[in-house]
Order: sequence, then structure tokens, then C-alpha cells
Amino acid sequence: MAQNQPTDQSMTELFRQASEQTATLVRQELRLAQLELMEKGKRAGLGVGLVGTGTLLLLTGLVVLLVAVILALALLVPAWASALIVAVLLLAVAGVLALTGKKQVDHAIPPVPEEAIASTRRDVDEVKRRGRG
Repeated sequence: MAQNQPTDQSMTELFRQASEQTATLVRQELRLAQLELMEKGKRAGLGVGLVGTGTLLLLTGLVVLLVAVILALALLVPAWASALIVAVLLLAVAGVLALTGKKQVDHAIPPVPEEAIASTRRDVDEVKRRGRG
């Protein structure tokens, strides 16, 4: 009397499945890396834009400050005080924008897909662990 034992898959079938699963896993990891790099690129772009805006305001503030000094020396009237107030405000805004932009750039560097690398390492470790047991 023949026993009904579960049929074992052939080695060829097992290798085919492993190959398909590996290819799927690699595609998924590459997509994760792509998404992560896109996000970091957006942050870097925002940071660079904020630093650029801060620099532009800094230069404008310096020009206004120079105008205030010129007005103060040329006229010695209270008109220079208003120019000085505007210059100080522009310089303060420039400082805030530059610091905010620097933080954005710092978050984007280094442009390495850290999450994708960690996930891939976990996958490789799992495959190795299952291969031993």
C-alpha cells in the first residue's frame, strides 16, 4: 500500500523560485534606494535655496546698512535711523534663513540610501541564516 507523502519539489523548481524571489527582492531594494535618494535630493535642494535666499538678503542688508551710514554721515538727520532699522531686520532674517538652510543640507548629507542598505543587509543575513539551517 503506497503512502501519500507530500511531494518534494525538484531542486530545479526550488532554484527557480529562489531566483525569482531574489530578483523581486533586488528590484524592491533598488526602488527603496531610489525613493530615499529622491527625498534627500529634495531636502538638499530646499536647503540650498534657503541658503541662497539668506545670502541674497544678507547682501541686501549690507547695502542698506551702507546707505544708512552714508545718510548718517551726509545729513546727520534722523533719516539714517530708519535705514539702520531696516538693515538690522534684513540681517536678522538672513541669519535665520541661512541657519535653517544649513540644517536642511545637513539632513540630506551624505546622499546614501541608508534605509535601503540596512534593509538589504537584513535580507542577506536572513538568507544566510536560512541557508545554514
